[in-house]
Amino acid sequence: MMKNEMRPIHPGEILREEFLAPLGMTPHALSKALHMTPSHINDILNEKRAITADTALRLACYFGGDQQSWLNLQQAYDLKMAAKAA
Repeated sequence: MMKNEMRPIHPGEILREEFLAPLGMTPHALSKALHMTPSHINDILNEKRAITADTALRLACYFGGDQQSWLNLQQAYDLKMAAKAA
C-alpha cells in the first residue's frame, strides 16, 4: 500500500483559510453567529479542538453545505494523525 505523504490538514485550517479569510470574518463574529464561545471557535481555528457533530451542524447551517463534510474532514485528520503516530 502506498503512503499518502500529504500533511494532515485540520478542519480548523480549512475553516480559517477557506471560509473566514475570504469573507473577512473574524473569529469573534463567527462565534456570535454560531452561538458558541469565542474560546471554542479559537481552539478550532488554532487546531486545538476537534469538530464535533454539534459544531458540524452549526457550520453547515451557517455556511451551507452539509454537516457530514465537516465530520469527514475531522475524521480524515484524525486518521492521518493516528497513522503518523503509529
